[in-house]
Amino acid sequence: MDSDDENVEETVEGVLDDDGLPHGFCTVSYSSTDRFEGHFVHGEKNGRGKFLFFDGSSLEGFYVDDALQGQGVYTYEDGGALHGTYVDGELNGPAQEFDTDGRLIFKGQYKDNIRHGVSWIYYPDGGSLVGGVNEDGEMTGDKIAYVYPDGTTALYGKFIDGEMLEGKLATLTSVEEGKPYFEMVPGSKVYTCDRSTSFCISTSPLLPDPYEAEKVYVAVSLISNAGEGLYAKTVAGPHTVMSFYNGVRITHQEVDSRDWSLNGNTISLDDETVIDVPEPYNMTNKYCASLGHKANHAFTPNCIYDTFVHPRFGPIKCIRTIAAVEQDEELTVAYGYDHNSTGKNSPEAPGWYLKQLKAFQLSQQK
Repeated sequence: MDSDDENVEETVEGVLDDDGLPHGFCTVSYSSTDRFEGHFVHGEKNGRGKFLFFDGSSLEGFYVDDALQGQGVYTYEDGGALHGTYVDGELNGPAQEFDTDGRLIFKGQYKDNIRHGVSWIYYPDGGSLVGGVNEDGEMTGDKIAYVYPDGTTALYGKFIDGEMLEGKLATLTSVEEGKPYFEMVPGSKVYTCDRSTSFCISTSPLLPDPYEAEKVYVAVSLISNAGEGLYAKTVAGPHTVMSFYNGVRITHQEVDSRDWSLNGNTISLDDETVIDVPEPYNMTNKYCASLGHKANHAFTPNCIYDTFVHPRFGPIKCIRTIAAVEQDEELTVAYGYDHNSTGKNSPEAPGWYLKQLKAFQLSQQK
């Protein structure tokens, strides 16, 4: 990205030498509308400089004899950034990539502008993917692992371009100079990519998630008339992912057009998709691959719904603590129903929710 070989120099603002070449700090504009601001020595970039590309991205670093050398920062048009090591204008060496919020999303090596060797991909939800990339820089091979947010529980096995084909339970025991070391768990089940559809919740509905199985369990709720609830199996601090909310994927229109009695286990994934756990999969003897739908509502919850990219289920929701929870404490979330009138003779909330809301409002007035 730092080469202007295919660009025609249009204008130069700054000092020129006797031959009319940029010399000193100059701004050079090109026919592509790219622009370079930096130091020149007799027409060659030498010293600190920055390319500003037509698409809004930029590349900044130290130039020697017209080529970027050493540490450089490529900033994407959306504000994300790649901090890398450049040799003769090419990415060669350690690199880190950050998203628009400054969170680390990649750590590893580059060779000739392509990811190389052992690489780490970090998800905003706390999970990560690690392993050796192929010749195209893709996370493809049979020695790749997805690591859950606890940093130790992992699914190790075969992946194609970051998608798990099959993995077995493993424990991340150490990381030395960026290289992970895993210990396989004897007798592990085989986990595969198992994304739900509008009619299939899972091909293995009774195969529990190994991370979730260590975090939560289902028992009778302490909330009156709530049925079953979700409980913490261990002590957990704030911001801890505790459970996953997978289900069949249906549209908002389908949810809005049917009776409330059918929407007891629905949650919005995005503007197009709703995740639903319909009967009989609301019973754990029929479905226990994820348990997030068992968390009951509270107006003062200890958890929130959050987005999550799961190695088995794909994009789903998870339940994450917002405060420290004790062992055997019931986990609750705010369902967030719209209890204001919609003009359709009834509010956008079921009857039980409205009763709880009224009781909560009365308790707040005391």
